[in-house]
Amino acid sequence: MQTDVDPRSLIGRKAYDRDGNKIGTVDEVYLDDATGVPEWAAVRTGLFSRDAFVPLEPSELIDDALHVPYERSLIKDAPDFGVGRHLSPEQELQLYRHYDIALPPPPPPDHDFGRLAGQEES
Repeated sequence: MQTDVDPRSLIGRKAYDRDGNKIGTVDEVYLDDATGVPEWAAVRTGLFSRDAFVPLEPSELIDDALHVPYERSLIKDAPDFGVGRHLSPEQELQLYRHYDIALPPPPPPDHDFGRLAGQEES
């Protein structure tokens, strides 16, 4: 998805599946803890107003609507963790598996962790 899009501007927009069927309305946007990049959107769906989490990459913003490249049935079967809460690493893993998305690479190790400033390596 476009990286220059303000995540708050997605809230309230209509969301559509890969075939152009309306899924619902974007309710929340979740940012990656490490990078701050928008990663997931919670879309309020259907009659029972449950939230389905959808990946923002490789979704697209077209004509003021979010277009998600997955079938409506897969989106509606996505895990529902409720909105307004932080997604745990386990919950994110469930979403990656549900959408069959490759896991992002782990962050590089912090070799300076635990050393005092100005302390030289031996």
